[in-house]
Amino acid sequence: MLGAVAGLSDDELRRPALPSGWNCLGLLNHLALDVECFWFRAVLAGEPGARALLDASGDAWKVPGDEPSGAVLARYREQCAGADAVIARTAAGAAPAWWPDDRFGSWRLDTHRELLLHVIAETACHAGHLDAALELLDGRQWMVLH
Repeated sequence: MLGAVAGLSDDELRRPALPSGWNCLGLLNHLALDVECFWFRAVLAGEPGARALLDASGDAWKVPGDEPSGAVLARYREQCAGADAVIARTAAGAAPAWWPDDRFGSWRLDTHRELLLHVIAETACHAGHLDAALELLDGRQWMVLH
């Protein structure tokens, strides 16, 4: 994800790629908070600090205009590193330490393995969104095999 946005200016990172206002920086912030931090640090590891961060962050898709894009990129790197640490120390069959019962109804991921597969699929989906957005923004394509 970071490789795909490498070299984009702050304006390009914030430029809406869709009529909804969706932009690359919002996607990276969403991945940092709603994916890496939420699924690995909060759900799988049950880290209270991660849950507090999520509670304080609001809508991760909307990055305030005064927040430097470099801070969002650093947050994504930091949350990926934190997730990597949780993944490394948690057995594949381990149950999540916490589950947000109020968010998903009866749907549930029961093991680290299921959670990891869910995040791989979600991140891959967003990588495709990012690739399409970059092509709309500046015409370039990322990792296209011919």
